Amino acid sequence: MAGPDPAELWRVVDAFPAAPDGDDADRINDADRVDDLLDGTYSRLTREWYPDLVELTETFADDDILREDVLEHVEAAPSFRLSDGAAPLPEKRRALAAADEAADEVTEIAGWYATLRSMLDDDPDDLTRVERLLHGFGYVLAHGLFLGASSPERVVRRLRLAYRSVGVSIDDTASEAGAERTTFTCPYRDVGARIYGEKWVCHEKLDRVDDGYVTYLAKRGIDYQRPRGCDGSEVCYSTVVRDGPELWWPKTAPAAVRAHS
Repeated sequence: MAGPDPAELWRVVDAFPAAPDGDDADRINDADRVDDLLDGTYSRLTREWYPDLVELTETFADDDILREDVLEHVEAAPSFRLSDGAAPLPEKRRALAAADEAADEVTEIAGWYATLRSMLDDDPDDLTRVERLLHGFGYVLAHGLFLGASSPERVVRRLRLAYRSVGVSIDDTASEAGAERTTFTCPYRDVGARIYGEKWVCHEKLDRVDDGYVTYLAKRGIDYQRPRGCDGSEVCYSTVVRDGPELWWPKTAPAAVRAHS
């Protein structure tokens, strides 16, 4: 199975800076103040999102789900927005600074999240030879596929053409706030499913080609979020957006926000 060693993943997940509990009134009051400052993000993260992460980590360790399922949940962490695209939100940044002064967990959670996210990224050393070839193929193919495409709108049109050329059915398209979203169905979800699981071909193998696209487009200021959010291994979506300095906590630590101010 592609992805991090389950024991190492569990070690990181278990190190989550825990929300205060018990009868420590001062810590409980600090947590309540932090939650107010961060518009409820802190409580959603600690009381809702993290328990689901623990459950997914245990399921991953049992080989019942793929890394992609855990990654999808991690990417969907509750967020406290600190910018609107490239435009900073000063009041939100001041609120994060105040929350950071109220509780050490604000900075600690950001550091923990960065470690967790990096564990779930593809490590070139962990890819099989076939997967490295697929990544390289995608990167080379991108030079022709996206030649002359310099905007999300033009890039996504080329992507949809590439999807259709390999039999992928486009179910829906949408454009919102500069993000181009494509919802589609992978026709290969049942290939090898009995042995490897329903998402194995679609996500653990064919997505290595998409990773080549990601590498190519990132160098040109385009953020391509390859397929995510599959419902029952059938309907998935991908997004294309102009890459920019969008900041949010816990992805962005308070110290990094101060550096951008």
